[in-house]
Amino acid sequence: MLFWILLLLVILVIFGFGFTMQVLWYVAAVLLILWIIGYVRRGRGSGGRSRRGRGFSRSRG
Repeated sequence: MLFWILLLLVILVIFGFGFTMQVLWYVAAVLLILWIIGYVRRGRGSGGRSRRGRGFSRSRG
């Protein structure tokens, strides 16, 4: 009886790990899509400077 309980626990752990990895793949795909959308919306012509960086350079005068 102990063998079957341990076997069931091992199966549940393996299933849970597989389910978690599947969810993490979906999260990674969503984050990649959001990153690409942000990159396209901001544009590539900014030269790597953020909006705050330009504001600070103006205030130094």
